[in-house]
Amino acid sequence: MREDSSSKKIMSDTSDRSSKVQSRLKQIYSKTVLPVEKRFQYDFFYESPFLTDVEFDSKPQVMLVGQYSVGKTSFIRYILGRDFPGQRIGPEPTTDRFTVLLNGPEERTIPGNALSVHPDLPFRGLERFGVSFLSRFEGSQLPSSVLKSITLIDTPGILSGEKQRTNRGYDFTRVVSWFAERADLIILLFDAHKLDISDELKGAIDALKGHEDKIRCILNKADQIDRQQLMRVYGALLWSLGKTMSSPEVARVYVGSFWEEQLKNMDNADLFEMEEKDLMNDLAILPRQSAVRKINELVKRIRKVKTLAYIIGYLKGQMPSLMGKEKKQQKLINDLPNVFRTIMKKYNLSPGDFPDITKFAEKLKDSKFAEFHSLKEEQIALLDKCLTVDIPKLMEELPSEKDTPDILRKKMGDMNLNNPDAMNVPVPTRNEKFGKQDLGGSNPFGYSEDVEDKYWALQDSADRLFDSFQALGPEGGFLPPNVAKDVLLKTGLGKDQLRQIWNLSDIDRDGYLDHHEYVVAMFLCDAVIQKNKPIPAELPIGVVPPSKRSLLKARKTEGF
Repeated sequence: MREDSSSKKIMSDTSDRSSKVQSRLKQIYSKTVLPVEKRFQYDFFYESPFLTDVEFDSKPQVMLVGQYSVGKTSFIRYILGRDFPGQRIGPEPTTDRFTVLLNGPEERTIPGNALSVHPDLPFRGLERFGVSFLSRFEGSQLPSSVLKSITLIDTPGILSGEKQRTNRGYDFTRVVSWFAERADLIILLFDAHKLDISDELKGAIDALKGHEDKIRCILNKADQIDRQQLMRVYGALLWSLGKTMSSPEVARVYVGSFWEEQLKNMDNADLFEMEEKDLMNDLAILPRQSAVRKINELVKRIRKVKTLAYIIGYLKGQMPSLMGKEKKQQKLINDLPNVFRTIMKKYNLSPGDFPDITKFAEKLKDSKFAEFHSLKEEQIALLDKCLTVDIPKLMEELPSEKDTPDILRKKMGDMNLNNPDAMNVPVPTRNEKFGKQDLGGSNPFGYSEDVEDKYWALQDSADRLFDSFQALGPEGGFLPPNVAKDVLLKTGLGKDQLRQIWNLSDIDRDGYLDHHEYVVAMFLCDAVIQKNKPIPAELPIGVVPPSKRSLLKARKTEGF
C-alpha cells in the first residue's frame, strides 16, 4: 500500500508541475500570440493551424521515419515489448499508413477520420490533408506502460527506385512536416545494407528543416556485418547525411540491432549494448523534458509570428491608396529578396526567423496586399514581453542546477527528487541479446551473493536511508564535511571512534560523503551502538559499494 501511495504521489507532483507550466503557456499563447496569428494569417502562410489546449496538454511524441524494411515497426515492437493492433512487419513496404500508438484500456484500431476529430487528441489539424490521407491514417490503442508517458508515430516506409514515382494520394512531405513540428523526438532509421537516400527520403529530411535538435539517427541491422564493414558503412552514412541535411553539425547516429533477437555477429556486442543504452536513455527522459520542449516550440513560433507581422505590415505599408495596386503587388513579390533584407535590417531580425522565400512568394500570389492588416506596435511589444519576461519567468519554475535542495523540492516535489527515475519511460534492457547472462540486474530484488562483483550487502539499507540522506541537503550529491560531522556526532560515539568510521566510509578520500558512503558510515555506527561490535580495521568486501571497490583495490596495490 505504501508503494502504491508513493507512486500516486509521484504522478501527482509531476502532474501538478506540468499542469502549471502548460496552463501558463496556454495563457501566453491565447492572450498574446493567437491574436497576432489571426491578424496576419499565420495559419495560411505557414500552413500550420492555430494551436489548441489539447496540443499543450499532449504527451511527448516520438516519430520514426525511414525507407521501407529498415525496422521501424520492429523497433516499436521492441520498445513496447509486445505486438500491437495493426502491426505489419516484412521485407516489402508493409506499413502503408501513418500509425499513432496510444495507451488505452483495450486493444483496438481507430480510423483516421475518428482520430482527427477526437477532442482529447492533438490531431485535429490533419483534417486539412483530406480524406485520401485520413484513410491512410490510423490509431493503434493498447494498454502499455511505455505509452502512458509517450506517444509513438510509425510512418509509411519511404519508397525508392521506381516505387517512389507512385502517387500516394496526399502530400507525404507536408504530413511529415506537420508531425515533425509537434514531435519531441524524430528518429531517422537506416539499414546497414542499403544506405542510398532516395528522392522521397531526401524530401522527407528536407521537411525536417528547423527541427535538427530533435533528430536522432539509427544505423540498424549493424550486427549483420563485420567490424571493418561497419566502419565503412558508418562513414558512408555520415557523409550522405552531411550532404542531405545541409548542416555543419554531425547528426547523432546510434549503431546496433534494435529488436529483441540475439545479435548475429558478436564482434561489436559491447559497442551495440552501449549505443542501445544511450538511445533508450534519450527516450526514457522525454517526459521530464516535455515542459522545456513545449516552451522551446512556443518560443520558435513566437519569433516566426513576430517576423511575419513585420513582413505583412511592411507590404501593406508599401501599397498605394488608390491606383496601381496589382502592379505594385507584383513588383513587391518579384523583389521579395530585397524586401526581406530591408525588413531584416530595419527591425534587427534573424534570417532564420524568416519563412522560405519561394513558398512565401507562392502564398503571396494568392493574396491581396490591400486587404492585409497594418502593423500594431502594441502587439509586437507584447510578443517581445513574452520572449523577454513571461517565458524566462516560466523557465525559472523548472528545475535548475543552481537550485538548492529545498528549492528543488518545491519545484519537483519530494518524491520526484528522491526518485529521479520516477518520470522515466520504462524502456527495455536485454542482457541475453548481447550474449550476456542476466545475473540479477533486471531482478527487482537485486543481485544474489553469488554475483560477487555486483552484490552489495547494504543495498536494502541504501534504499531505506535515501530519504534521510536527501533531507540533509547534499550539494551535487555529496554531504559537505561540516554536515556529515554533525550527523555523526549525534550518534553519541567518541571522536576516536568517529575518526575511524570516517576513514573507512570516505572511501575515495575526498572529504565528502556521497549516498553510498553515508550508508557505510551509518552501518558502522549502528554496528557499534546497537550490536556492540568493534570497528573493523578494514571494510569487508561485501560492505564496500561495488562502484568503489576498484579504489580500494588500487590503494592496496599501491601500499596505502
